[in-house]
Amino acid sequence: MKKISIAIDGPASSGKSTLAKILAKDYGYIYIDTGSMYRALTYMALKEKVDVNNEKDLDELLKKITITLKQGKNGQQILVNEQEVTDEIRIPDVTNNVSTVSAHKKVRVTMVKLQKSYGEHGGVVMDGRDIGTVVLPNAQVKIFLVASVLERAKRRFKENQSKGILTDFDTLKDEIKRRDFLDSNRKVSPLVQAKNAVLLDTTGLNIAEVVSEIKKIVNEKRKDF
Repeated sequence: MKKISIAIDGPASSGKSTLAKILAKDYGYIYIDTGSMYRALTYMALKEKVDVNNEKDLDELLKKITITLKQGKNGQQILVNEQEVTDEIRIPDVTNNVSTVSAHKKVRVTMVKLQKSYGEHGGVVMDGRDIGTVVLPNAQVKIFLVASVLERAKRRFKENQSKGILTDFDTLKDEIKRRDFLDSNRKVSPLVQAKNAVLLDTTGLNIAEVVSEIKKIVNEKRKDF
């Protein structure tokens, strides 16, 4: 059976990465976390004292570094210049600046070229905010995940606790609302549901239930190829 491309979009903490990893493993596909690529650039910008509002300097930094996605024993690893930064890119400073970094047109153009090269041959599950609309517009399956702010804040809070990242819950809710606004209102590739994407609200659903729903959609599509 021909391998297809699966695009999963949605706002922060809607469950994109968790679901994409499971689907990629179950189907034997490659998982590509595009959000982690922007986080890696943001992390390096903060580390190298590059102004996150300076589009030109950020794009030059992106072209100088090498971002690698690698499958490790405990899941996907993110490397920058061959140094692992998987945990570092999840710290609050990165989270609070990644929307600013990813909004720059030059940065997105460069990053999208990289992402397209990963997904052009199919057999991938890619998640982000503009996968179905910009990165993989011809993906055979497009899913747009949503969930309430409260639900997403609970998920991120639990995730942070498991990683030893201390975050105030109310602050976390405010940060998610802020990211929603920035991602949905940026001029370049805003967060928006692709016309042919399936909308799936994960509020109140556990991971297994959401995976089951997505697999129904994917398996139906795979019959046509």
